[in-house]
Amino acid sequence: MSVTRTGPLPEGSDATYDVVVVGAGVVGSAIARTLARHPLRVALVEAANDVGEGTSKANTAILHTGFDALPGTLEARLVREGYRLLSSYAQETGIPVEPVGALLVAWDEQQRAALPRLAEKAERNGHRTTRLLTASELLAREPHVGPGTLAALDVPGESVICPWTTTLAYATQAVRSGVDLHLGCRVEKVRPGDPYHRLITRRGVLRTRHLVNACGLHADAFDALVGREDFTVTPRRGQLLVFDKFARDLVRHILLPVPGPLGKGVLIAPTVYGNVMLGPTAEDLDDKTATGTTAEGLAGLREQGGRILPALLDEEVTAVYAGLRAATGQEDYRIAAHPGLRYVTVGGIRSTGLTASLAIAEHVRGLLADCGLGLGPERPLARLRMPNLGEAFPRPYRDARLIARDPDFGAVVCHCERVTRGEIRAALTSTIPPGGLDGLRRRTRARGGRCQGNHCGAEVRALFEEYAEHREGTR
Repeated sequence: MSVTRTGPLPEGSDATYDVVVVGAGVVGSAIARTLARHPLRVALVEAANDVGEGTSKANTAILHTGFDALPGTLEARLVREGYRLLSSYAQETGIPVEPVGALLVAWDEQQRAALPRLAEKAERNGHRTTRLLTASELLAREPHVGPGTLAALDVPGESVICPWTTTLAYATQAVRSGVDLHLGCRVEKVRPGDPYHRLITRRGVLRTRHLVNACGLHADAFDALVGREDFTVTPRRGQLLVFDKFARDLVRHILLPVPGPLGKGVLIAPTVYGNVMLGPTAEDLDDKTATGTTAEGLAGLREQGGRILPALLDEEVTAVYAGLRAATGQEDYRIAAHPGLRYVTVGGIRSTGLTASLAIAEHVRGLLADCGLGLGPERPLARLRMPNLGEAFPRPYRDARLIARDPDFGAVVCHCERVTRGEIRAALTSTIPPGGLDGLRRRTRARGGRCQGNHCGAEVRALFEEYAEHREGTR
């Protein structure tokens, strides 16, 4: 196994693989992890300098039951299966999940009339525990919800999860199980061939028998490199507001609107980090790099949030961010095998991709077998336990036994998020160390709190530089 970030790629047999997965987001990392269960030479290739740098790092962080997916679609099946698989995997590996449940809130008669249809849709998707609530029952569940609500649909099982830890867990387990991870390795050309495709990257050439496109927003562009033009990805921007931890007691469930044509709409949800999130917007754009927020978008969120949960607007905003989702004009995933090319496209993975990731990986494994990949026998993956970032679960700064063994886990560096020197050191010396300070924040929460690094930033940066030698040791 190896992790590389800079310099020329390995040459000869070390640059020859059975499968190369392009794109180290949550889906690509999940696919690489699944393939690592077989005696194959697998590489996970990513243009950015870290895993989970695209859509996977900026989403609503919800573990969906799939109750509102379009019945009969591939997405509906994979979300349902993925929910079960990821729930189990999270418990096994320590990924924080809180099953808070969701409430779809109706604000007018048209929305109220839609609730029974949504309950019926949920039942067709195998979710049989939804229940219609009256306005008074809703207020008993959520006393801070705004005036004017008419009814709600109770959806047990909807959960919040840490998306950063999920992607990192998949990639880490893949690498520890023998997968090569090449970061900072943008694929610029593909020269299909038999028995090997040649991938021309900025760092050298890779050869592979089979190829998987898990490029997210750029899946259509990568398709074009192998001569396919099956769909077009339109980036759909979602802007979000994150409120301070003092707002956490205002909301007990994920509060969802009745879905519209552009998706689930603006929601309010607790996060596993102890904050409250409001968003996302849904803006179709042309620019696949437009991850900035806008005054107009944030003002619109505040207006809608003030109706749903008026007291929320009295709380401080600690962060704003925007993510881009891959819209393709079809209400389903665009996953397809091309046996003649020994190539699988995994495109159109929308906001449900985090939930469905492990099921998508299983599906892609089957498609690769259909393309002629000899999988061989299964073998166990390397055991894994991830550091906990969830506020509802034990944190190192409160673990007396851990601190007794290693005092660095009692030395708080980021006081807003109570992140210790030991946690930062562990992240910087991990299997896949962060490529920058933002990557360190996603691994530890350092610089992610109320002051956004104004107090701890210098010390965090000093620690980051102190362990630069280990980070560069990954090449």
